[in-house]
Amino acid sequence: MEKVRQLFKKKEMGILFILIITMIIITIGNTVFIRPDNIMDILTSNIVMGISALGMLLIIITGGIDVSVGAVITAVTVVIGEFSTKVGGNLFILVLIACASGAVLGLMNGLLVARLKLPAIVATLGTMSIINGLVLLVTNGKYIRNLPDYISGLGQQYLFKMDLPDGGFWGVPAIWLFWAGAIILTWFILRHTVIGRGIYAVGGNEESAQRVGYRPKRVLTFAYTYGGIMAGLAAVVHTGIMRQVDPLAFKGFEMQVIAAVVVGGANILGGYGTVLGTTIGVLFMAVINNGMVLMHIPTFYQKIAIGLVILIAISIDVVQQTMKERRMVKVDIKE
Repeated sequence: MEKVRQLFKKKEMGILFILIITMIIITIGNTVFIRPDNIMDILTSNIVMGISALGMLLIIITGGIDVSVGAVITAVTVVIGEFSTKVGGNLFILVLIACASGAVLGLMNGLLVARLKLPAIVATLGTMSIINGLVLLVTNGKYIRNLPDYISGLGQQYLFKMDLPDGGFWGVPAIWLFWAGAIILTWFILRHTVIGRGIYAVGGNEESAQRVGYRPKRVLTFAYTYGGIMAGLAAVVHTGIMRQVDPLAFKGFEMQVIAAVVVGGANILGGYGTVLGTTIGVLFMAVINNGMVLMHIPTFYQKIAIGLVILIAISIDVVQQTMKERRMVKVDIKE
């Protein structure tokens, strides 16, 4: 009974409750929301955010942030487009190249933050600008089309598919496996590896983490590199769904990813965050966006909603941290 009580005290359960209430409200407003094909579309269209958010989770747990995630995904999609149209290859090789490309860009961020001690927001803002400039230089702002079938057909493959009475269909797209695999891998790293424990330790208190044997520089470098790998994987999924490369597709995408992670309960100040919470956060953002579309709410209101969500979530973390510090001060005074 005590375990059940502790479970419901977790941040993730609160977000899950809000998600369910939000889904009920949207369904009352428009019953199309709850249709199986719409639910399938919501999940499929947000796989890219889901995978990217898992990489961002590790970075935020360390107390950092990465605003270059959208630029990294864009750069990797260009690599995918150029490689697949000019060299060929197959899906396996393309995934390896995409993840390696993302890892290199993520490593660059990690070295700037961990080795040069640049503030994360400054370092990643700089790399975002550089990457975006290089992408436009390479592509001249033009789309890359006529991709090979092994990548352009990826989004149309299903593990199983069934027709609905009204003429629509429902199924499980094969690309869901990318998200599922990323979830399992990230969960394993955070829960069952030394580097995972180091990520939480560094985010909680870098000096204390160093005293007990963790190496903050290596931990930070790994976190940003992993964020790049997840961005690379997300680029493969995006290209498979869209069947083309758009050099401007991810403008402003970083805010959605950060919002999803923070809404999912990760502490923006570092030290806490879970894969479950982040996944729920992604679903919450996806439901909000889809609900606004179904209710014919203008796009600019969606951006306002995302901004408010980030501010509220961060404010809660700051207030909780302040209250925690005050309690610690009171305990020290009593002693």
